Amino acid sequence: MNFAIGLPAFNEEKNIASLIVKLKQITKTIIVCDDGSTDLTSKIANDLGVITVIHQKNLGYGAAIASLFSKAREIGVEVLITFDADGQHKIEDIEKILEPINKDKADIVIGSRFIKKESNVPRYREIGIKTITGITNIITGSRITDAQSGFRAYNKKVLNSIVPSDHGMGVSTEILIKAIKNKFRIAEVPITILYDGDTSTHNPISHGSSVVFSTLKYVAVERPLTFYGIPGLIFLLTGIFFGVWAAQTYSEDGKLITNIALIGIGGVILGTILLITAILLYSIVGVIRERK
Repeated sequence: MNFAIGLPAFNEEKNIASLIVKLKQITKTIIVCDDGSTDLTSKIANDLGVITVIHQKNLGYGAAIASLFSKAREIGVEVLITFDADGQHKIEDIEKILEPINKDKADIVIGSRFIKKESNVPRYREIGIKTITGITNIITGSRITDAQSGFRAYNKKVLNSIVPSDHGMGVSTEILIKAIKNKFRIAEVPITILYDGDTSTHNPISHGSSVVFSTLKYVAVERPLTFYGIPGLIFLLTGIFFGVWAAQTYSEDGKLITNIALIGIGGVILGTILLITAILLYSIVGVIRERK
């Protein structure tokens, strides 16, 4: 099978050379996306003769993944494996990632850090990753164990159908949401991560918040009736309840309870705005989809 290994890289001159040399023993098609590095990452990749995509400035992990997807489509590979360039993934696990696609049992394969009973992921990361994965599963109705793993394999159908748009760390979740919407088959295989101290270049708090906000942003556009409509209806009914309460109290006692009245007015206004937003956005998205 004609497969490529894609490396999103930012200032990875310490790791990139040895990693490329090892990966060349598995495949001749290696794509490096240098996401605006200020070191020798792209020069090393070029000197080693691999396909190199260069961003003139740092655009973010998601932008690097999008460039890898684009280049993989351009050169016509059957499978793209995304593989972190920081040396945390085991090259031996690539065969595991490829197997479900080779056997036509999956369109996307995720290397999961949490299928095994024992995980060497630092506790604070595990909590964050599982929280984000839980949010993803609630939104999509899936049962994925590691929605943030960057070690994945995508077959040609996925590469031709999904165009990642999120430039940040939320791209991992975005791809899964789009894949499930398109009814692509998703499988997971156990992998081992090599944590040598804290090698991650991403602040866990900014990483987590970026993913959550990106997910909410996508859901707001993809499912406006759910995202805006349900809260809007709740606010509207709450406002009506408090409004009726305030009116009834005034009619019986001749006194207006200001706090109750304000809650009623505020709930009706906010609920109406959210419901109108839901309807308008749903209509706009529907028109765009029809044109596509």
